[in-house]
Amino acid sequence: MRRILPMLGLLLVLEAGLVQIHAQMSGQQGAEPMGSMAMHHGKHVKPTGPLTISFNGKKSAWPLARLSALPHTTITVYNEHTKKKETYAGVPLTDLLTPLGVPAKPHGKDFKLYVVVEGADGYKVVYSAAEVTPDVHDATVLVADTEDGKPIGDDGPLKLVATGEKRPARWVRNLASISVETVQ
Repeated sequence: MRRILPMLGLLLVLEAGLVQIHAQMSGQQGAEPMGSMAMHHGKHVKPTGPLTISFNGKKSAWPLARLSALPHTTITVYNEHTKKKETYAGVPLTDLLTPLGVPAKPHGKDFKLYVVVEGADGYKVVYSAAEVTPDVHDATVLVADTEDGKPIGDDGPLKLVATGEKRPARWVRNLASISVETVQ
């Protein structure tokens, strides 16, 4: 019995953590994301500065004007939340990562890299680096600055969107930062 009680406590802690992660990943309002910043209960919190991207000690800042000047890709996706097709234009995420040294054609240990994407409201999602690399994966992951031909409204000025997903749970509105990390 003394062994079972600590194991039950551990299982309850793990279950609570999984519930938090599931709530955060499914975009449920009022869910408490991991870390110290709470979600802003349905409020659209705009980033206060440019998009920051970091990898391996290198960091770059991407104000909207700088991103807008880059070549854009257009995708049309079905948004399960709005129940309609939406067209986004923006810069493929991989185009912003490779100048910092993230491999465009990953091999071996490069598959230990993962991308943490965060919105201004503290909402975070994770992609493997391979998922954002066209050399490995068919999906297109964009840092979008327009939706249906107009600047992104409440979900902007930048929004991370991806093709090939059944619902937009890993899309990030009001995109604030992206960091590439390595699994230890």
